[in-house]
Order: sequence, then C-alpha cells, then structure tokens
Amino acid sequence: MTRRKERFVPLEKGKVRMYTCGPTVYDFGHIGNFRAFLFEDMVRRWLEYRGYKVIQVMNLTDVDDRTIKASRKQGVPLKEVTDKYIKAFFEDIEILNIEKAEHYPKATEHIPEMVALIKKLIDKGY
Repeated sequence: MTRRKERFVPLEKGKVRMYTCGPTVYDFGHIGNFRAFLFEDMVRRWLEYRGYKVIQVMNLTDVDDRTIKASRKQGVPLKEVTDKYIKAFFEDIEILNIEKAEHYPKATEHIPEMVALIKKLIDKGY
C-alpha cells in the first residue's frame, strides 16, 4: 500500500481474479455479512462494466468453532447444520441480486492443504 491513488493494472490483461471471504455457515446471515457481500458484488460489477473478465472465488467456512458448537447445540451432524445455512446463503444472495461467484470451495474440502500449510509455517518458526 502506497497511501496514494494508483492505476489498476491486472496481472493478466483483460482478466481479474477475485478471492472474497464468504460466510461461516453456523447461522443465518445478517446485515453485516451482506454488507460485505454487496460491496464485493459492486466491485465485481464495476470490473465487468470496465470490460474485465472476472473470476471470483468465495470460500464457505463450513468447519470452525462456531459450526461445531451449532452442531452440538442442535444435536445434529455438522454437515446437516452447514448444508442448511449454505442453502439459506444462496437463497439470500439470489434475493439480493448478488452475482454468484464461479467457485465456492468449502473449508472441509481443503483440510489436508491447510494442515500442510500450517506445518510449513511451524517449520519456518512462525
């Protein structure tokens, strides 16, 4: 960050890749969550308006302390809890007319990669 306005130059001409944080799916979304998703949608639409091909990835955090706590509290398997709130999230973004990302990776689909990264960080002394 240079603390001044800079010209936007994508890494690949005519193409922008966006990674945005998605919901942690332990409960229904609230206005604070959707403020962020609406902002990301506005950025995406502006980039598309400017002629860029946008590839967006938005993660779904489907395992963490809050999802596990919700699973225990409701007395149902974790996947049942998170599937319910993932479904609600997609219904909500459709109602709000938020453009869907191209990819929605779930945290549970990438646990081996997370463990490997943590091991690398530990090995480097972090």
